[in-house]
Amino acid sequence: MAGKNKVKELLIVVPAYNEAESIVKTIEELINDYPEYDYIIINDGSTDDTERLCRENGYNYISLPINTGLAGAMQTGFKYAYMKHYKYVIQFDGDGQHKAEYISAMLNELRSQECDIVIGSRYLESKKVRSARMLGSKVLTFEIKLTTGTTITDPTSGMRLFGERMIKRFALSMNYGPEPDTISYLLKCGAVIKETKVEMQDRLAGKSYLSVWRSLYYMVYMCMSIAFIQLFRRKESLDE
Repeated sequence: MAGKNKVKELLIVVPAYNEAESIVKTIEELINDYPEYDYIIINDGSTDDTERLCRENGYNYISLPINTGLAGAMQTGFKYAYMKHYKYVIQFDGDGQHKAEYISAMLNELRSQECDIVIGSRYLESKKVRSARMLGSKVLTFEIKLTTGTTITDPTSGMRLFGERMIKRFALSMNYGPEPDTISYLLKCGAVIKETKVEMQDRLAGKSYLSVWRSLYYMVYMCMSIAFIQLFRRKESLDE
């Protein structure tokens, strides 16, 4: 379980499923280089040594008994942040791909622009490379633009910063997953969503759960959800 540290403004939520090979390096960098932020690891039913390493190193963590997927892990993190009264939550991968050096710029963007969400974009100032996955990303960008009027250059980015009213929505509702279709829906509800430039690196170790076929299924599902499900979903007040 999480330790009893003094609560700061920002909580880094690190969803982790079988990240034993990279979790220690990722968390040690956060602890040593960015002590101004709190963090919580959501051990999402890992079957490797992720939980043991968290326990032995005294990390702040919550272990889920089964693998719930990214949405379940992140909602656990949002619930924790909501109960502890954090003002900001950032989604941060446990595999070493995300760089904490960009958190400050994302915070500045959220505060200065009075945003609800700031997405760390790999493509704000550079083009997407040609690949099947990037083609899917381009289609999602096009669909979000078509249905909301807003251009999101990196809709599949997993580095997302959330403000207070988003923390409450994600913590208390089962209908908010940290995915591109939710971004599209929130834009239609009036959420202010911006992007800032980030760079990401390769995984430190392990293998992504998104195989070629899973990636294809994911992109098709997201496209269908944005074009049809979210298009006809009733708009909600974000301040309820």
